[in-house]
Amino acid sequence: MSKSIIQTDKAPQAIGTYSQAVKSGTTVYLSGQIPLVTETMELVPGDFAAQAKQVFENVKAVCEAAGGTINDLAKVNIYLLDLSHFASVNEIMSQYFSKPYPARAAIGVKALPKGAQIEIDGVMELPE
Repeated sequence: MSKSIIQTDKAPQAIGTYSQAVKSGTTVYLSGQIPLVTETMELVPGDFAAQAKQVFENVKAVCEAAGGTINDLAKVNIYLLDLSHFASVNEIMSQYFSKPYPARAAIGVKALPKGAQIEIDGVMELPE
């Protein structure tokens, strides 16, 4: 099975040795997205909610570049500096996803790239 690299200018460019996503068959593996503004490659200004919304926008853009939608995500991993933002993540996530929701993990971490408060990666299964 061949793999193809997914790249879009509508999401931040990779800041390391990785691709925004890799497609293998109908499965797409999304690299972690942090709340970078695509045009400036700087963290979105504002509070946690602003960062979370930016991350979901970045994930959405990569999903669309791969030929799917954010609702095609089968598994989402959310990395948080502060797990007290769990309820806020649920509220914001509900604005981007419709039922049935993907499988998900929310993980507390010590640090994220560029001082971000949230990072999201995932696995998407494209409709056949």
